[in-house]
Amino acid sequence: MAGLAAGFALFLSAFVAATIIPAQSESVLTGLILADQLSTVLLVTIASVGNIAGSVVNWGLGRGVDRFSEARWFPVKKPMLDRATRWYHRYGRWSLLLSWAPIIGDPLTVVAGVLREPLWRFLLLVSIAKTGRYVFLAYAVSVWAGYNLASGAEIGKH
Repeated sequence: MAGLAAGFALFLSAFVAATIIPAQSESVLTGLILADQLSTVLLVTIASVGNIAGSVVNWGLGRGVDRFSEARWFPVKKPMLDRATRWYHRYGRWSLLLSWAPIIGDPLTVVAGVLREPLWRFLLLVSIAKTGRYVFLAYAVSVWAGYNLASGAEIGKH
C-alpha cells in the first residue's frame, strides 16, 4: 500500500509540475528512487505519464486561451505567451522537445494548443522530451547513488 501511495504522489507531483502551476517533480522522483521501494522503470513511467498528462492540460488551455488570456487568475501572462509564440514560430513543432525545460517548457505546451498543433504530434514530441528527462535523471541518480539500474545491485559489490 505504501508503494501505491508513493506512486500516486509521484504522479500527482509530475502532473502539477507540467501544468502552468509552478511545481517540481524531480525531487520526488529522486527521493523515491533512493528509497528503493518501487522499480526505477515503474517510477520513470509513472512520472512520465503524469507529466505528459499535465502538458495535455496546457495544450487544452492553449486551445481556449482566447477566452481567458486577459483573466487575472490565468498564470500565463501575455509577455510570456508572446515570447513562447515567437520561439514556437521560429523553431516550429520541434521546440516541443524543450517542453521539459524550466520556464519555457510549460508556455511552449500552451502555445502548441494556441497554434492548433495536432494532439498526436504534440503527444509524440512531448513524450520524447519528458520521458527522456526522467530517464536521464534516473540514470544520474542511480550513478550517483552507486546502483546498477539493469541489475538493481550496488556497483562494485559482488
